[in-house]
Amino acid sequence: MNAQKKKKTIKTIKIDVEKCNGCRACEVICSAFHSSPKYSSNNPAKARIHVICDAVRNIYVPVYAGEYTAAECMGRDKYVIDGKEYDECAFCRASCPSRDRFKEPDTGLPLKCDMCESDPDLKEPWCVQWCLADALTYEEREVEEEEEERPEELEVGLEALIDKYGLDNIVETLARLSEAKEE
Repeated sequence: MNAQKKKKTIKTIKIDVEKCNGCRACEVICSAFHSSPKYSSNNPAKARIHVICDAVRNIYVPVYAGEYTAAECMGRDKYVIDGKEYDECAFCRASCPSRDRFKEPDTGLPLKCDMCESDPDLKEPWCVQWCLADALTYEEREVEEEEEERPEELEVGLEALIDKYGLDNIVETLARLSEAKEE
């Protein structure tokens, strides 16, 4: 069986922690861009990028949201940066059951950086454009890979809700909401 190879554009944000000054402008613009309606509010808890701050030691590490994972990882390594110990989870990009980072605060649904693709006129994500320290750089590269099926966003969101509240509660809530819409 021949697997088809497809060219795919990989979009990433390269982070230079030496340049980050902790201004958190990336969080502000990200949360405003993803508010509903766009730019109507600013809640950094809803941002798809977070800056880990240690202002005393002048250490700032931007981390943007990655894929959702249904189980927490086994890695609990510690990193020492300028004498301060950090848990591996602090730098993790995944939304997982063991922490609230990169989850929508109102619903608990996982957040993932979408590179601001809902605004097709943008050449690079807003966080990169607003980073005056040039700590964030947008990069695109093409790679060849085998095609694979990926779950849609709705499916991932529903799986997260089922993990949190249980299938029976989700089904009951959908039935109740469906009845309310019909009335």
